[in-house]
This record gives sequence, structure tokens and C-alpha cells, in this order.
Amino acid sequence: MNAGPPPPTTGLVLTGGGARAAYQVGVLQALVEIRREAGAAGGNPFPVITGTSAGAINAAALACRADDFDAAVHAVAEVWANFRAEQVYRADSIGVIRTGARWLTMMSIGWVIARWRRARPRSLLDNAPLDDLLHRLVRFERLADMLRDGHLRGLAVTASSYGSGLHVTFYDAVNEILPWTRSQRIAVRDVLSVAHLLASSAIPFVFPATALRIEGRTEYFGDGSMRQAAPISPAVHLGSQRILVVGAGRMHEPPGPRVGSGEYPNLAQIAGHALSNIFLDALAVDVERLQRINATLRLLPAAALAQTSLRPIDVLVIAPSQRLDDLAAKHLGSLPTPIRAMLRGVGVSGRGEDARGAALASYLLFESAYTRELMALGRVDTFARRHEVAAFFGWNLAGRAA
Repeated sequence: MNAGPPPPTTGLVLTGGGARAAYQVGVLQALVEIRREAGAAGGNPFPVITGTSAGAINAAALACRADDFDAAVHAVAEVWANFRAEQVYRADSIGVIRTGARWLTMMSIGWVIARWRRARPRSLLDNAPLDDLLHRLVRFERLADMLRDGHLRGLAVTASSYGSGLHVTFYDAVNEILPWTRSQRIAVRDVLSVAHLLASSAIPFVFPATALRIEGRTEYFGDGSMRQAAPISPAVHLGSQRILVVGAGRMHEPPGPRVGSGEYPNLAQIAGHALSNIFLDALAVDVERLQRINATLRLLPAAALAQTSLRPIDVLVIAPSQRLDDLAAKHLGSLPTPIRAMLRGVGVSGRGEDARGAALASYLLFESAYTRELMALGRVDTFARRHEVAAFFGWNLAGRAA
């Protein structure tokens, strides 16, 4: 009896967004439960996993435990559900003075003061604690085994070079995949490590750049969301035939205009707007591009389709149904006192509807009150579409209650 064709290779794309990436974990938790509800076979549903910034951290943690996907999701969820800012960056008074306060002083007084030249601050915050957390959470020593034993086909994380200006995808894969080169972006096969995750998640200005070796030289890299024109592309190049994309905001937020302020924007509002542009806007453009390509391919006759290497790729996007800036505004008081004081210096103030600069804070709010709410939202949004999710994966929910 013929077993039929194998299922298409499914890729997972996890985008950036700092603390907003907690939403991704709620989505993954819901996927585990929907699969269990459908009685579908276990194993890793995502042979290809790619991520950027905080999404790269989640992606790598899943990939390195690809032999037990449910346990991997549980382990990642435990971290996000119990997060404290101190696990990501120094939030004590001395740490903030050494980085944030000094950095803000440099901005206000200038680089002309000679004594500052001996100890130029590199970033607003010191993310040394994140290095320790990543070594515990992401077991890169298992990645080669996951690839060799067939639990995973490929993992990719992205970062942006401050030196060359290139957007670089670092990847490892089972098959020999020719590194791809596009305008202002390249791919490099490498032995992935915690350093790649620190580079990919180094939010500009907020966290320091990380040195990585590339083509025999050392370059300093920052957040992979910068200059990321095609966040879905690595999953396609690694062989995905259908792709689940988990976003961090905007695409599915409530429609309608928002009431703006007539006051001149402060530094926090400008920074939050800039970060939203870096983290959130490219995904919507890339999804629209892929949908247009799919629509065009469907119009081609079979003979013409055979002449092109392009193939339709089924894409499912799950993104927050609520504005994460508004959720963050409710939790500003959860941040450690030294961080709140520093953020007040750039204009983050108030709470709830009266908050200003909440967009900036939403990327730094690694506190459980906020991350748990994002995880809960991810679960709700995914369960609301569970029949669509099941159809995407080919899971049978027939006869189940809507």
C-alpha cells in the first residue's frame, strides 16, 4: 500500500521585538495543545527554524531540543513566564550608572570632554546577564546531533554588520545549501553559538554590538532586524515549502485611527517609533511580496511553471490582536527602579492611557507581569484560529467543537 507523498517541509519564522517575543511562546504553547487535541503524531513540526533578534533566541532553543518539541516549548515558556529584567541586562543602580546614565550624559554634554574618552559607554544597557542565561537555555552542543539524527533540517539566525552594512544570515543545515547573496544581504554557513544570538538580539543603542568572525575577518554585529528586507527568505532558502510566521505586532492589531498627541515627541517616543520601524514593518512587506508571487504563479500554465525555480509557498501569519504598546503601558511599574529612573530621563512616564514612551519600554519589559500577558495573548490568538492552524498542518480536528 502506498504511503502517499511526504508532507511538505514546514518552516518556522520567529521575528524580533525584545520582550515582545514572549508572544511567540504563547503561540507555540497553543500549537502543542492543538496538535495534541487533533491526535496528530509527535516529533518536531518545524524541520526548518529561523529567527531574528529575540526570535533568534527562541528559535535556537527550539532547534537544539528538536528531538522533543513539546519539552522544548515547555522549557522556553518557563523562562519567559518567570522573567526578570536582571536576567537580560544589569538593572541595579551601579550597572545603570556605568552604562545608561553615562551614555545619556555623553549625549547631553558631548564627546568633547576628554575624561570620558577613556571609558566611552558602548550602549544604554549592559546585557552581560543575557550571556549567562543563553548558555543555560540554548544547548548548542546538541545542534549537530539534531541535524545528524533527522530531527532538524536547518537553523538560521540573522544579524546586521555595523562595519560592512550587510544583513547576514548565519545558518547550519543538513544538506549542502549554496549560500545566497542578494542586495545588501548575504548568507554564511557557520557553527552557530551564543555569540550569534547576542549579536542578533543587540537592539541598536540599547545593547552593545557583538564581534563575529566572517570570511576570515572580525566584524561587529547588531540586531538582525536592522536592514532586514526579507525576514521570510532564510526559511525559503533552507527548503521550507510552507511557513508559519509569528510576528510581534501591527499586522493583526485592531483597525482604526489612534488618537495622537499634539505635544512635541520626546526622545523615548522617537526611539520607540524607530524601533517599531526596525522590528515590525519589514514582515508585513515581505508577506505581501510572497502573496503576490503566489498569486502570479497560480496564473502560470504548467509549461511556464516548469521553466521557473519558483514554487508557491503556503504562509500562515499569527500576530498580536492587541497593541502591545498599550499592554506595556500597564506594566511600566514592573521595571526595576533604576531602569524606570533612567527611562524617565528620556521621556518614559505615566501608566496606562496616560503613559508616554511605552513603545520603547515594550522592548525592554522583561518582567513576568508583562511577558505572561503576552504569552496569554499568543495562546488566545492561536486558539481563535485553531481550525485554520490545523488545516495548515494537515491535522484533523473534524468533529471538534469550534
